[in-house]
Amino acid sequence: MATKIILPKLGQTMEEGTIVEWFKGEGDPVERGDALFSVESDKAVLEVEAKAKGVLRKVLVPAGEKVPIMTPVAIVGAPDEDISDLLTEGGPAATREPTAASAPAQGEQAPRPEVPGTEYREVEQAPVHAAGERIVASPRARRVAAEMGVDLAYVAGSGPNGRIIEKDVLAYAASQPKATPLARRVAAEAGMPLAAVPSDGGRVTAEQVRAAAQPAPSPRTRGEGWGEGPSEGAVTPMAGVRAVIANRMATSAHTTAAVTLQSVVDATELVALRTRLKEAFEKELGFAIGYNDLLAYIVARCLTEFPYMNARLDPEGIRQLPEVNLGLAVDSERGLVVPVIRGAQRMGVKELALEFRALVARAREGRAQPDDLTGGTFTITNLGMFGVDAFSPIINLPECAILGVGRIRPEPVAVDGQVAVRQRMWLSLTFDHRLVDGAPAARFLQAIMRYIESPYLLLA
Repeated sequence: MATKIILPKLGQTMEEGTIVEWFKGEGDPVERGDALFSVESDKAVLEVEAKAKGVLRKVLVPAGEKVPIMTPVAIVGAPDEDISDLLTEGGPAATREPTAASAPAQGEQAPRPEVPGTEYREVEQAPVHAAGERIVASPRARRVAAEMGVDLAYVAGSGPNGRIIEKDVLAYAASQPKATPLARRVAAEAGMPLAAVPSDGGRVTAEQVRAAAQPAPSPRTRGEGWGEGPSEGAVTPMAGVRAVIANRMATSAHTTAAVTLQSVVDATELVALRTRLKEAFEKELGFAIGYNDLLAYIVARCLTEFPYMNARLDPEGIRQLPEVNLGLAVDSERGLVVPVIRGAQRMGVKELALEFRALVARAREGRAQPDDLTGGTFTITNLGMFGVDAFSPIINLPECAILGVGRIRPEPVAVDGQVAVRQRMWLSLTFDHRLVDGAPAARFLQAIMRYIESPYLLLA
């Protein structure tokens, strides 16, 4: 009997995933336990095994497409089995086989999904709210809009004083052409109505949205560029990890009220402490305690002392979080990954160091579980090893802030009226001004600097 293969929930926080690669093609034999496809969620790539035996009859979700968990992504069955019923019941609309009765005529818009109790109205494809205008919407409406990839600038409100409510978002979404979840999100980020995206009559895809949002190339005159015609150059598809990073960074840059505070701190005592710890524990641990380990310990301590920095913005308001789940940004062959040390406030330096290295090893080898890379409450990113002094890191949403760490280098400074060589380090704290003001953020940064300058205070 033919079986639908669904996208499983691979972590506590996983809500959707991107199909990275299909290991089987349509018509290939499938055994139970075979690696069928790989899926990416929050930058963790995992293989999914087949739960049925037979032949891969139909791939419902192609590689590169993002879909919610529990979505049918393929059908496995006998080679000669009729699977037409499975193709028309559930699953992504883009992959369903249209029948004569259900397929829309050429040029006709696909039927709208029905939302009980909602009166549908045609929505003009122009922003309802002017640029810069404050959009008033209920928390539930904002949450549904974010889930469906709806830009509230195009939604007219029917609530009191024009407030946008959930029904308005659903009505607007129903009036739009059918689209994949990823296409809706890309369109919302680009500020482009789905109705303005040319399509082939099926569901609008993310690729079609990106193509429509791409500005037309400027005309070239003869002889311009290389040779007789334009040179296209190499193109790296915005997919997988790169697409996740691009979407998250763009969303953070456009939605947060980011402010960066920069200070230089005397790290001489921190350097001395690190040297002593390296000598004391390198043989026991098998590696040297690093500056990231010490900074993780200091930041976790400061987040418990200044809990308003260990927060995120929820639809209901600013939520302070009881656990310090510390993310440390790491460069890898697959791109930027941020392993998350959970409950960091309860760990000592050695425990933090061991946990951090275990997480990094799994991430770099592609063995990270989704929960290894999600649920962070604060992030540290260190570019000091690349000779960078100061920079403005981008907040890792939905966190409140991120600490950028620059290199440590000896510099001559005035100490008690004398010139002395001290180890100096730049710190860059970027915070979301919607959640915290400048003075409280500065006090948090001062506390970090105090522990770096006098790490013996950590014993108090």
